[in-house]
Amino acid sequence: MVHAAVNPGRCTAEFIIAQEEARDAAAREALLDRAMGPKRRKKSSEKLRRGWLPSPGLAFAAHDGSGVLVGTVRLWDVRIGAEGGRALLLGPLAVEPSMKGAGIGHMLMERAVEEARRLGHRAILLVGDAPYYSRFGFSAEITGRLSMPGPYERERFLALELVKGALEGEAGTLRAAGRKLRRKHLAA
Repeated sequence: MVHAAVNPGRCTAEFIIAQEEARDAAAREALLDRAMGPKRRKKSSEKLRRGWLPSPGLAFAAHDGSGVLVGTVRLWDVRIGAEGGRALLLGPLAVEPSMKGAGIGHMLMERAVEEARRLGHRAILLVGDAPYYSRFGFSAEITGRLSMPGPYERERFLALELVKGALEGEAGTLRAAGRKLRRKHLAA
């Protein structure tokens, strides 16, 4: 659990970053709708996540001092092509719109990358804003032989190797891997 104080403009707020819990599910979905809009469900990344659970230990929630969910990030197990290596797919990263610029997204990203590295994962992929994610080491330079299923913007397909050379020689379209969602998990 990470406690942090942020100062968005003149407002000081405290928040806690911890493992996501089942009780966060409804608030997370509402936050994602507010932050990303209804078209979020049609994205290629979302299609890879649908029907699967996040990678064990890699779903984080940020709560404000009164326990309200103000940020979320999850990482998902993927395979590169039919027989390729494994990696993680990050997303979505979302912060309560009124809290943007407060450092919550940055803290969530740092925690997610740090924990993925600690758990022994080798690479993280995402589709997102290159100027934002480059500060964490993500780049489009190493995704040239990789692709997402469905439409996506090539220049927004980014990767971070947690182990140098982890994506070297890898080629193919990402496929979902990991733990499938069972009925009892539908609300999670």
